Parts: sequence; C-alpha cells; structure tokens
Amino acid sequence: MTRRLVGRTALVTGSTSNIGKSIAIALAADGARVIVSGRDLERGATVVERIRRKGGEASFIAAELDGSARASRDLATKATAVYGPIDVLVNNAGVYPPGGTLALDDATFDRIFGVNVKAPFFLTAALVPAMVAAGSGVVINLGSWVARLGMPSGAAYASSKGAVETLTRAWAAEFGAYGVRVNAISPGVTFEDGSDVIAIAGPLMESTPLGRVVDPAAVGAAAAFLASDDAAYMNGTVVDVDGGRVSVLTAAR
Repeated sequence: MTRRLVGRTALVTGSTSNIGKSIAIALAADGARVIVSGRDLERGATVVERIRRKGGEASFIAAELDGSARASRDLATKATAVYGPIDVLVNNAGVYPPGGTLALDDATFDRIFGVNVKAPFFLTAALVPAMVAAGSGVVINLGSWVARLGMPSGAAYASSKGAVETLTRAWAAEFGAYGVRVNAISPGVTFEDGSDVIAIAGPLMESTPLGRVVDPAAVGAAAAFLASDDAAYMNGTVVDVDGGRVSVLTAAR
C-alpha cells in the first residue's frame, strides 16, 4: 500500500489512549512523523514505542490543554521544535464529565468548554499561520454524534462538540483559500477494549445498523484518509464514523 503521508508531520492531541492513540498509529503507518501528546507520560511513551516498533517515527510531548491560550501556544512551540512545521493537526483531546444540566457546576462547565473548545481554538490559531505560509495543511477536529442527536444527559459536552463542528465549517471557509483544509470526524461510542464498554453505551450502539460500538481503528483510518491527498477536495465536512447512529433509523429486530 502506498504510504500517503510520507514527509508530513502530524500533531495529535490527547493521543495516549483510545481514539487519539489509534489516530496517531494510523497516521504513522501512513508515513507521517507523529507527535503524540497528552497528560500521561507513561502511556505516551507506550504509544511512541508501538509506532517505532512498526518502523514509524514518533515523539511524545506532555501537555495539559486547559483552554488557556498559553497552554495551546506552548504545545505549538514545543511540537514545531521537534520535526519542524506541523502539516496535520488533529484536535482530539477532550473531556466528558458525567452529570446533567441541573447538577453541573460552574467550574465543570468551564472545564468542558476550556478543554473541548478553547484549547483547539487557540492551538489551531497558533499552528495555522505556518500552514497558510506553506500553502497547504490539514486540520482534523473530533466532533461527536451527540452534537446532532439529542440525549437526555451531557448537554454541556454535546454543546461543546456542536461548537467544534461549527468551528470546522467556519475554519474551512476562513482558511480554505490558503490551501488549508479543515474537516471533522464524528465518532459513535468508541472503546479500545470491549470489556470497558459502560452499561449505557452498549445499547446505544447495538441499535445502529452495524450493531456494535466503534473500533477506534476505524476512526484512525478516517483521519488518515482526511489527512491525505485522497481527500484533497474535502473541506468543511463532518465525517460520521458511527455505524449509522445519526443518519439511519433502525427498526426493532
């Protein structure tokens, strides 16, 4: 198979586990130099080692993306110093604290929007100028199916992911003319280890046409496609990797 991302550098936030980990592995397998980023040094080192064992190139940068411009700019500076300008940015890091609207306190609400919206906003703002100067680049945001299909819980998280999908379209319009493509992936419920699937998550995905939770490798494959020239005319698109959760009505079996 032709490796489509040879010569490109990718930064994947929140890539020490689950979706982010699979995206980092997929991009490296397609030839990209990958910067793995997250809070857990040990897990980050494990991802980097796995990529290197397969012949890929990767490095780890510890980062706490709290929503401040300072934290995002610091990661951008450190990431650029490793391999040079970033060609592919994957805004994956996010938090999903449990609790409904009536139980949500100010600090938790601010944390959700800080990590899920402000952090990718400021990180993108820090890295896109170099992409614009180069005349090419890719930004991939991680949305969520709950941004478009109402659930009776997690309103703050859902609205934060709705903001991310809106930013995707706005940035596609803002930067597309400069050769920078911006798309999003909207995964269904995704678990790396099937034994970790929580009680409520299984039924949510069992009622899709495919009838199971999403394998994170499927999200990684979608990200590698969007990062490559195979997706050269995709801009402002949200790609659903959810087994048909938001687009297909499944009758009782």
